[in-house]
Amino acid sequence: MDFGFVFMGDIHIHKDVKYAEDHGFTHAWLYDTQMLGSEVYAVMALCADRTSKIKIGPGVTNPSSRIAPLSACGMATINELAPGRAIMGIGTGNTTRRTMGMPAAKMSELEEHVRICRDLFDGKITDYSEGDRHRKIKFLNPDLGMINIKDRIPIYLAASGPKVAQLAGRIADGVILFGAVHPDLVKWMIGNVRKGAEEAGRDPDKIYILSMTAFYLTDSDEQIETRAVREAVGPMVASSSNIFALSCHKDPSAMPGSLRDELMGFADVYREPNAPIETRHLKLYEGYLQHLKDEHEALMTKKIIQATTLTGTKAEVLGMIEAMRDAGVHQVAVQPIRPTREVVDQFAKEIMPRFA
Repeated sequence: MDFGFVFMGDIHIHKDVKYAEDHGFTHAWLYDTQMLGSEVYAVMALCADRTSKIKIGPGVTNPSSRIAPLSACGMATINELAPGRAIMGIGTGNTTRRTMGMPAAKMSELEEHVRICRDLFDGKITDYSEGDRHRKIKFLNPDLGMINIKDRIPIYLAASGPKVAQLAGRIADGVILFGAVHPDLVKWMIGNVRKGAEEAGRDPDKIYILSMTAFYLTDSDEQIETRAVREAVGPMVASSSNIFALSCHKDPSAMPGSLRDELMGFADVYREPNAPIETRHLKLYEGYLQHLKDEHEALMTKKIIQATTLTGTKAEVLGMIEAMRDAGVHQVAVQPIRPTREVVDQFAKEIMPRFA
C-alpha cells in the first residue's frame, strides 16, 4: 500500500511536501484550483526542486483551464525537474470550474485532452484542433533538456461516477477516487473501472487505484458526531459527497443502495438558486475544502463521515484501509484540514507502520 498526501496548491507548501517525503509518504498531490490557491505548476516546480523521492502531480487539473499542449508541456517540465516522478492527475474540473460559476468539462473534452497529452508524452505527432482549424503537433525540442518525455508520465483520471470511471478504465494508467472509503463505494467505482478496461481489451489489474480522503483519529467510537471531528473532516465529506451526487443526479439508482440517500442529501449543498447567478458561487465556494460550513453540519452523520473519510479509532481506521487494499486500492492519500505536519506525524506514526 502506498500513502500519499494531498495539499492545497500553495506556493509555500514545498517545505511541507519535503516533510511528508521525509516521513515516508510516496506521493504529493496538489489541488489545481486557481480561485482557491496558487498556480499549481509553479507550486509543483518548487516541490520537484526541493524533493528527491516523492512523486508529484496535480490532484487534479482539468481540460478547460489549459489547452492540452500547455498541460503536456507543464507536466513534461515538472518531469525534467523530477525525472520519473511526475504524474498527471486530471478530471472534468468539478471544483475548478464551479468556483468561477462555470460548468465542469464534458467527458468528450476530457478524453480528447488526455489523448493529446498521451501522444505528446509518447513523442508522437498528433492531431490538434481549435475551432475549424486542424493541425499536426509534436514537441519540437524534446532533447534540449527543457522537458523530459524519456521518463514515462502516467495519466490518472479522477472519477466520482460510473461514466468517468469506465472512461478511466479505457484510457488511463490510474484512477483517482475522491472520498471513496466505504467498501460499497470502493467496489462500485472499481467495478466500473474494470468494466471500461475490459471493454477496451485492457488488463484491469494494471490500472493503479488511489483514493483521496481526510483522516481523523478518535479515542472512542462515540466521538465521531462532534464539532471537532466535523470541522476536521467535514469539508472533505461535503465535497466528495456532493461530487458523487452530481455524477448520478440523473440516475441515483446507479449508486450503492446502502449509501444512496446519504449521498444524494448533498446534491444541493453548493447551490443557492435565489442568489444572483453572477455572484452566488463566490459565497458557496469560499473556504472550500478548508472550512466546515454551518449549513452542512446537520448532514455530517457518523455513517457518511465514515463512508467518505478515515475517521474513527485507530483500530477502525486500520480496518478501513485494509478493506480498501483488499478491494483493490493501491494508494490512500490524505488531505489535512488540521495543521499539515500534525497530520503527517500522526498518520506516519499510528497508521503507516502496519502496512510497511
